[in-house]
Amino acid sequence: MNTGDTIAALATAPGRGGVAVVRMSGPDAWEVAGRVLGRPICDAQAGRFFFSRFGKADSGLVLVFKGPHSYTGEDVVEFHGHGGSVAPRRVLEACFAAGARLARRGEFTERAFLNGKLDLSAAEAVIDLVDARTDRAAADAQARLAGALSQRYESLYAEALELSGRLEHLLDVSEEEMPDGTMEAIAADIAQLRQRIDRLLATAHEGRILRDGALVVLAGAPNAGKSSLMNALLGTRRAIVSDVAGTTRDTIEEGLDLDGWPVRLVDTAGLRETADVIEAEGVARAESQIAEADLVIALDCDVPGAIRIHAKCDLDEPAEATSSETAPLRVSAKTGEGLESLRQRIAERLAALAAKGSEETGDVTARQASQLETAAQALAGADVGDPVLAANALRQAAEAIGRIVGKTYSDDLLDELFSRFCVGK
Repeated sequence: MNTGDTIAALATAPGRGGVAVVRMSGPDAWEVAGRVLGRPICDAQAGRFFFSRFGKADSGLVLVFKGPHSYTGEDVVEFHGHGGSVAPRRVLEACFAAGARLARRGEFTERAFLNGKLDLSAAEAVIDLVDARTDRAAADAQARLAGALSQRYESLYAEALELSGRLEHLLDVSEEEMPDGTMEAIAADIAQLRQRIDRLLATAHEGRILRDGALVVLAGAPNAGKSSLMNALLGTRRAIVSDVAGTTRDTIEEGLDLDGWPVRLVDTAGLRETADVIEAEGVARAESQIAEADLVIALDCDVPGAIRIHAKCDLDEPAEATSSETAPLRVSAKTGEGLESLRQRIAERLAALAAKGSEETGDVTARQASQLETAAQALAGADVGDPVLAANALRQAAEAIGRIVGKTYSDDLLDELFSRFCVGK
């Protein structure tokens, strides 16, 4: 990447809207903006809005930042003009004609990382915040963006390096000169480091659920009421409901927010033996979804670990209330009975499945978990009986942790991470 270029891109979603923002960053951002505006930008305008015409392209507000006091750490100019498709395009073209080039995906945030404004774990939090589907997911991303999780990684990195350095120093000292208990103390410190890594890894499941959504599958026999229940939970008629058994022959998935947990709710084909080839494929897909699910809602059937419910309870005689944890929930998609209790039960189970960590630090991503596992595996081989091998293992662990925050990185890593961003972020 050529950080000497000045880049520009649309920072707001394309299409019809009241306002569109064109963002520009780089060493010549002020000079390029001055050409667009037809008058130079001065230091007195830094950190301020002012109204101006954008040449012949548009008119609106201009916001100026002077590096390093900007998102990217470079000189930045934003043009806040009219929305739509034509006006923002004209402003961008004016920026290109004045000397800027189109930014790549995530290049603004990539420059923020390269200029020390945030580390890689915080950069991941930026895209997770943009993509958040629930308040809980957004709060998790915001906590990571604030840097508390980064501080834990920095601490782990420093600890692994310190332990490695301590072991390497001992290589220059004879065993007779070592104080009693030296190697035992180092072994205990390595074990403690592994425990800290394991505690962070325990939050990876919640991170996956918050970013990808929990897979919650409705399972039961044909005509058990799965499609009706799905529609009731969603509050819309998404799945076809019929008295004809075997109506649902494929999986139907929709997103749902349950107490801040993003859920991928899946309706499946009825579980039964069938000679119908198409229905049999639907049953096979249902069984596959049940096997992969984070949580199964079993309608009048037994699935290990599932939330058991008695559906269509409106067709029964009124039953005595029971508080038994093992008793099936009585639910009616028709009358709404038990729906709120079911929603609460799902949210409670997801919270338990997530093995939730501290809300102040956020939860590790899949990329971070992979590096933490690499570090943990390295530490598993850190036998202090051989200080050379143990020191090397600690160095490997430190390098893996360092890749999480960007102490060490490759172009391929940056390309993979920032390609998930939109062009203007």
